[in-house]
Amino acid sequence: MKLSSKDFEEGGNIPSEHTCDGKNVSPQLSWEDVPEETKSFALSVRDPDAPGGTFLHWLICNIPKHIRNIERASVPKESVQVTNDFGKRDYGGPCPPSGTHRYCFTLYALDTERFENITRYNFFTRIEEHTIEKAELMGRYRRR
Repeated sequence: MKLSSKDFEEGGNIPSEHTCDGKNVSPQLSWEDVPEETKSFALSVRDPDAPGGTFLHWLICNIPKHIRNIERASVPKESVQVTNDFGKRDYGGPCPPSGTHRYCFTLYALDTERFENITRYNFFTRIEEHTIEKAELMGRYRRR
């Protein structure tokens, strides 16, 4: 499986439009080479360089199996956004307090259609139990 974006390249800089210094809108994402047995997808965006430990910027589950693209500033219908470490369900863009941070966009191909009662506290445990394959796209950001 391969995850990519029209907005930034693997290891490249995330444009400020997708950060707290800009419009704070989610970047475009697309994926291909999906395992045939996939029943749904989940997505996480994490900052492993945050001073207090990994910071969760965006969590989505129940993305329908036919979806192969998330447009800029949107969420697929029928999917569920889970509360992130900003305390909100919507995308929260990069906003590092200092230095350059890495932002890991991870897409999970899953063997189940839906999750109920999923939270940021059990998201990774529940998702990993059902992961067939995953793909990652990493971008970097440093505040102006």
